[in-house]
Amino acid sequence: MNGLLQKIGLALVIAGSCQLPDARSQITGGQHVFQLLSLPLSARVTALGGAQIAVQDDDPVFAAANPAALNPRMSGRATINHNFFLSDIQHGYVAYAHHLKQQGLTVQGGLQYIKYGDMDRADEFGNLQGKVKASETAFTLGGAKALTDRISLGLNVRMAFSALDVYRASALLADVGLMYADTAKRLTMGLVVRNAGTQMATYSGNREPLPLDIQIGITKRLKHLPFRFGVVAHHLNTWQIRYKDPNAESTDVFLFGDAPPAENKGKAAIDNFFRHLIFNGEFLLGSQEGFRLRVGYNHLRKQELSVGSYRSLAGFSGGVGIKINRFRVDFGYASYHLAGGVVHLGIGTNLGDFF
Repeated sequence: MNGLLQKIGLALVIAGSCQLPDARSQITGGQHVFQLLSLPLSARVTALGGAQIAVQDDDPVFAAANPAALNPRMSGRATINHNFFLSDIQHGYVAYAHHLKQQGLTVQGGLQYIKYGDMDRADEFGNLQGKVKASETAFTLGGAKALTDRISLGLNVRMAFSALDVYRASALLADVGLMYADTAKRLTMGLVVRNAGTQMATYSGNREPLPLDIQIGITKRLKHLPFRFGVVAHHLNTWQIRYKDPNAESTDVFLFGDAPPAENKGKAAIDNFFRHLIFNGEFLLGSQEGFRLRVGYNHLRKQELSVGSYRSLAGFSGGVGIKINRFRVDFGYASYHLAGGVVHLGIGTNLGDFF
């Protein structure tokens, strides 16, 4: 089972830090079940820092994070995304959206999966006893309706299932989102409550918390430059997300009972504030935005996955999107650690062009 626990640990590291907090702080990773629901679902989102809830265009993946992003331009569009994690962990998402004209609704369905691969089962003496499999799956159905010309309201309902060796669990969750889009000012704002729900079946009879996340996002497209920048504030339901890092503590020896200097509270508060923020930008080039360049920065990931005094690109991400005939192909890369990063690939099209 050691291999299984190591691979599950890798997924938790990607979702957040797995270090233990002190009594005064709470960290985001390793504290919840079904952490796959916190992972970026597309190459585009990976390139944008791991979250984006304030874009309303023809990409149905955005509706998985904020159902209010659903709109008629997504009708008929399907997308497939696959994420190559560290080790041989595989993660992906498939989605389709359709507009119901008579009802004034846009609906979508999606399937998210993660597979940890096959691992050797061994007893405490190292004797091999076969293979261990582990995987998780989530099915999402959602819909959104425009309340006014600028405001839309959306809802996702999700069933999640987990199989970790002989253990099984399931959960029922929902996302509620609101979006304000002012096309004249090229300004979009989003608010979403993600993954609110409860476990239906548990691993060992004890209900565990789900990755509830309240997010606010804003994007602004510049008037004289084909560039859209955005900021997403996440984990607003848990404000203190710093942890006590033993590597940052002073190793100096203090004589005669002198206490080590206290942490600068102002500096700590600023660091905690920026850990809630993801910054991103996207160049939309060409007459039909056929070529897109993306960058992102996730301060929480940077702080939690950097190693001592070693320099790294942890927290930074980037990618590109290209329109080829009837298809959009996306590539995203996010640096998580000195040990490596994550490669995300996606392809999407409008099925109405073929049928």
